[in-house]
Order: sequence, then C-alpha cells, then structure tokens
Amino acid sequence: MVARPADVNVFVAGGSGFVGRALCHVLAARGHDVTAASRSPDRAALPDDVATVALDVTDDGVGGAVEGHDVVANLVALPAHVRPARSHETVHAGGTRRLVAAAERTGVERFVQVSALGVAADIDTAYFRAKRRAERAVRAAAPESVVYRPSVVFGDGCAFVPFLERAVPPVVLPLPAGAGRLHPMWVGDLAPMLADGVVGPGHTGKTYRLGGPEVLTFAETVRRVAGDRVVVPVPGAVAAAGAAVADAVPGVPVGRDQHRALRHDNVAAPNDVSAFGVAVDDLLTLEAYVDGR
Repeated sequence: MVARPADVNVFVAGGSGFVGRALCHVLAARGHDVTAASRSPDRAALPDDVATVALDVTDDGVGGAVEGHDVVANLVALPAHVRPARSHETVHAGGTRRLVAAAERTGVERFVQVSALGVAADIDTAYFRAKRRAERAVRAAAPESVVYRPSVVFGDGCAFVPFLERAVPPVVLPLPAGAGRLHPMWVGDLAPMLADGVVGPGHTGKTYRLGGPEVLTFAETVRRVAGDRVVVPVPGAVAAAGAAVADAVPGVPVGRDQHRALRHDNVAAPNDVSAFGVAVDDLLTLEAYVDGR
C-alpha cells in the first residue's frame, strides 16, 4: 500500500510534542491536510490550518480518531529519563500497538514510526525495551511501514538540552569510564526527512538511522550545552552503585537506566541522511544551535 504523493491526509500522533510540532509545520507548508493528536493539543504551537484532536494512545477508541486518514505518523514519546519504568511500556509499546491496529482496521495506507537510535543494540533499559517492542509490533502488522531511528534530537522545546542543564553539576563532571558517544541532530533538519517518509515515494519498508553532523563524546556534548567541566572518570562498579542509589531518590534525573544507556554509543552508522538528498556537512551542529539561542 502506497500513499498518494500529494494532498495526503496525515494523522500525527504526538503532533503537539517537540518533534511532532516540527513535522506538522513541514507537512502543512507542503500543502497536506494534517491532524495533530495528543492528550492536550497545544493549538498555539501549530499552524492555523492544522486540525487538532485530544487523544491518549493508552486508551481504547484510537480507531475513531485515525479513521479517514491516509497516513499515521507515530511520534508519541516519553523522554528516556522518565520514570517509573512501566510508563515506557504503556506509552511506547502499548500505545504503538493500539495505533497500528487502528491503522489496519481503518484502511490507512502508510504507517510511519519514529523510534530511536539504539533499539538494535543490546541496551537493557525500560525505554529501549519498550521501543524495541514497538518497532516489532509495527513491522509485524505493517511490513511496508517507514521506521526512523534518530539519535538524540535537540531544538527549541526539546527535553535533551534542559535535561543536561539540570542534571550536570557545575565545575566537575563525574562520568562513568568508557561512556559512549552521541550523534545529536537538530529537529529542523530531522522534520523534513520525516515528512519525506510520510508522503514521498521509495521509503516504504525502510528503516533509517539518522544523526547530525558530529559524533561527540558525552563530555563534549555536555561542554557544548553547559560550558566547560572538569571530567572525572568514575570506575564502572562505582558508577553503577551510585546510579542504584540515585534510582531510589525521588526527583533525581539520573539512575540505573541512564547509567546503562551511557555505556553504549548512540551513533548512526551508517548515517542515512543521504537517502533524503541531504549532505551531513549541511546539518546544524549542537554548538551552533546553543550559540544561536
């Protein structure tokens, strides 16, 4: 099943979220009919010609909202550091199953799933476990779907930059030895690529790994966002013990799952941005974004 190349009626689940808003703006600018769905749609953050609907993907009745659309794009997401762990299973895995089942029942022509870079790796966190289950559900029900796996995404309204600003201590940064690398990507570069997969030809059945123009260590990423820090390597066993203690403290944004994720690279290899006619060197760097805020 292939969506029409123009005048497509697109249902964007999570459409008033950080990445969803950006996608809705691009789709509307390209002349498509767009419905942004979320639990509490933010009308002021969306173009005037984008319709909104209140929707919780963890509830039944999703099909009624999806019906009549050509494409469903699922951008419903919780930040990786959100706790408790069962929230990820409920929203990412359970919500995706409901959406893809509703799309099948109502004759949707294309399903687009925004997943996360790292789901193919053996990262044992609640976030990545749920994201893996969500991808499997999409592929099993709709093999022709389009799946995106971006690295961390930054931009106005993101969770990533504020998380670093809040979680990173001043002056000294204790960092687990062997912490992995990141491939940060600006939402303004990502959104047009998502829009291409929503309505463009040649993308069905594909999985795209996407990252920005730079691969950065975690320490380099922190310095781009929060300024220079003295990095103190922490032995793995000590870091794991500290993360376990932090897990038990309400309000602490870093725990065992974050420690597990930090041990892995979150890098697009290969970086599939060229599939959308984009050169890596043309993408916005994290440093340029932060300097321009």
